[in-house]
Amino acid sequence: MAQIKPTKKFVKNPIQGTKFTIAISSAKGGVGKSTFATNFALALKKSGCKVGLLDADIYGPSLPKLFSINGKPESQEGKLIPINKFDIQCMSIGFLTDEQTPMIWRGPMVTSAIKTFTQKVSWKDLDFIIVDMPPGTGDTQLTFAQEIKLDGAIIVSTPQEIALQDVKRGIRMFDKLGTRIIGLIDNMSFFKGDDGKKYDIFGTGGVKKTAEEFDKEFLGEIPIYPEIGKYGDQGKPIVEALPDHEATKIYMLLAEKIKKTYLN
Repeated sequence: MAQIKPTKKFVKNPIQGTKFTIAISSAKGGVGKSTFATNFALALKKSGCKVGLLDADIYGPSLPKLFSINGKPESQEGKLIPINKFDIQCMSIGFLTDEQTPMIWRGPMVTSAIKTFTQKVSWKDLDFIIVDMPPGTGDTQLTFAQEIKLDGAIIVSTPQEIALQDVKRGIRMFDKLGTRIIGLIDNMSFFKGDDGKKYDIFGTGGVKKTAEEFDKEFLGEIPIYPEIGKYGDQGKPIVEALPDHEATKIYMLLAEKIKKTYLN
């Protein structure tokens, strides 16, 4: 399928202090996007890049839990200072609010918060800033796509059709707004049991088929590993906790590919 051409030209501003901004999106909740974003950011860091991680999910921030960050960012000269964890510069609305406080905000407030994180945070000398997008195709996605210079987006999905229906909407949105889609990731693609058999819990092949349908690159599969959830819950994602794990190796291969594409 041919890409939809942008219908309007927008003035897009890069995030100061960064070379490249990459969005991690799915348009569907529950597919492991935040876990992917944190581990991908860590893999880029381990590959030698200077990395920032922006949790742009205002209603359901995950970064404080996944990185076990409990402190609040300091401010200097009218700008927020990112919290450094695992040698990654981090920012999230979850750093500024209580964990149990619901974010009952209308769209303009969400847009204002996103602009604060992209314009009033003192990001320093980053090769990449990884943006963990919320589900859907709403205010946050439009703010980034229309006003922020996104250098690419990675689409994360599980293989079942109910997830891919929303993913297809997300692909069309990025295409229409002129954002390059780097490729699609098949997350939680299968589970290999102790018996050595492969179990396709969420079906098989749907993400690759969608990539082909929209003429996008298929970036590969990340199987279900219980250790991914275990270490994420402990606030030390698997790429940091288990550098020799098979999942870590998958993330490292992807990080090297992205590094080579943008920096070499």
